[in-house]
Amino acid sequence: MSDVLTPEALNQKASQVFGRLAIDKRRLPSSQLNRRSVPAYVAEWILDSLAPGEGAVTPEELTKIQTWADRFLPLPDEARIIKNRLLNGEVVKVLTPVEVEVVLTRRVKERVAQLKLLGLSEVQIGDGIVEAYPDLLKQGMWGVVELVDTQEGIAITSFKPMQASVNLEIFKEKRAAFTLDEWRALLLTSMGYSPWAFTENEKTYLLCRLLPLVEKNLHLLELAPKGTGKSYLYENINPRVRLMSGGNVSPAVLFVNNASGQWGLLARFAVVVLDEVQTLKFEKPQEIVGGLKGFLANGRLTRGGMYETASACSLVMLANIQLDNEQRPILSPLVKELPEFLQETAFLDRLRGILPGWKVRKLSGESFAQGIGLKSDFFGDALLALREDVSANQYVSRTVTLTGRKRYKRNEDAVHLIASGLMKLQFPHGAVSLEDFEIYCVRPAVELRQLVWDQLYMLDAEYRQYDEDIQYELS
Repeated sequence: MSDVLTPEALNQKASQVFGRLAIDKRRLPSSQLNRRSVPAYVAEWILDSLAPGEGAVTPEELTKIQTWADRFLPLPDEARIIKNRLLNGEVVKVLTPVEVEVVLTRRVKERVAQLKLLGLSEVQIGDGIVEAYPDLLKQGMWGVVELVDTQEGIAITSFKPMQASVNLEIFKEKRAAFTLDEWRALLLTSMGYSPWAFTENEKTYLLCRLLPLVEKNLHLLELAPKGTGKSYLYENINPRVRLMSGGNVSPAVLFVNNASGQWGLLARFAVVVLDEVQTLKFEKPQEIVGGLKGFLANGRLTRGGMYETASACSLVMLANIQLDNEQRPILSPLVKELPEFLQETAFLDRLRGILPGWKVRKLSGESFAQGIGLKSDFFGDALLALREDVSANQYVSRTVTLTGRKRYKRNEDAVHLIASGLMKLQFPHGAVSLEDFEIYCVRPAVELRQLVWDQLYMLDAEYRQYDEDIQYELS
């Protein structure tokens, strides 16, 4: 990081260039909204709507926020109070996630909403609302709903979603106002981290956690000890990212429920994250790993041949790993602690890369953002919008070629995809020197894929017919 770059200078530039799309990340903890168990992209939306500004939240602003939250943001244990207000004939407005299911039986054909935080299911919702906001049928949406109790049951009479407007071309233009050091620091601040607390290599590894958002079907495994914040980002970045932590994982949950025809998480979300995979309980593990191998290879979901669809979802698996006194992995191969069926080389080969989270220091109070970053709702939507921009993919295909005596096609595909993702993150405007492209995009891409290749080389002699080290050249 250049000595010229200071937190004060970065804050000033971020505010100047992005205006209302930027927010002081210090305000969220002092707002107490995190106690409401809402993700950061929701809490920042509330905070900016009620009390925009910089610095810690004032006592007057805190009173305003808490008053609003008490009225419109019920706690999980207040669901019965909401139901009682509806029973008393009140019109109730609340901020909550809404999902819509389509019921198709011989006798019933209707759309019903689920408000899981309020314990409400089979809530009536108008066709016009569903048509206006089709994401209600996919991963669901956060928004302010107006609820009434009718003779037919609870009904949603209006819905105002949280929405961030993303113009990708403007986003690219604003990137041009920053140096690379400034932009990397802004990205990290927007993620919720303090760029001043990490080394350059650590910053790159943290940025790699964003790769599944900016690239379709970019599947990663992160191995790290506890306390490195593996799940922190994914919980707070965007409603199209789904984190699964604990509980049972079944083929119906991941792929499709053959009984109802309801598509699973991999079809409905942009990114699915399996947290602490060692502790998850996998039902029918052989069916799951078989389905995952097909999905990871070709982006298609199927189960028993009854249903089939394409999916651009990126799968992320997070796992804890044991380290020695020098903070290096104890076990070899690295995947030895994963559930046995996930150690199959045919499965590992389909992962794009392994992120060495053990090379990132454990989070402390100084690790979290203390400056101006992009609002979480805008930031997450901008990252997902970059998926549709193929200019970086084309540049990488023209520029990077794997070399060696005998090359392996999946290695090249993975390096290209990761390098493209890193280019989209750091150089979305397309202006990059060949030197910076190699340092900040190609070398990390090779490192992440080499870790996968090392496991394959160690576990299965079939892979030893190819070169042991991934080599490349730039043209």
